[in-house]
Amino acid sequence: MSTDDREIEIYGPPAFAPGEKVRCLKHIRNDGTVPGREIGEFVVRKGEEGYVRDIGTFLNQFYIYAVDFVDSRSIVGMRRDELVSLEKESAR
Repeated sequence: MSTDDREIEIYGPPAFAPGEKVRCLKHIRNDGTVPGREIGEFVVRKGEEGYVRDIGTFLNQFYIYAVDFVDSRSIVGMRRDELVSLEKESAR
């Protein structure tokens, strides 16, 4: 049973695949998990593009996408709602 009201995302397939090109939908600050960057410093800016490197899970409930943002030289764990696929977008 979930500890909150949101769906258990991992019951379905991941929204993105490794190698897929994505765009960040919001500014992301370092919460202390990005080495070599100050806490609170922007690590990814809204609109920045990157590639999904890996997919993990958090709390056996959510997918976490490790995204390599080449321009900012950051690999950041992102949630589904923070990203949009550029490959699926262009296929429309």
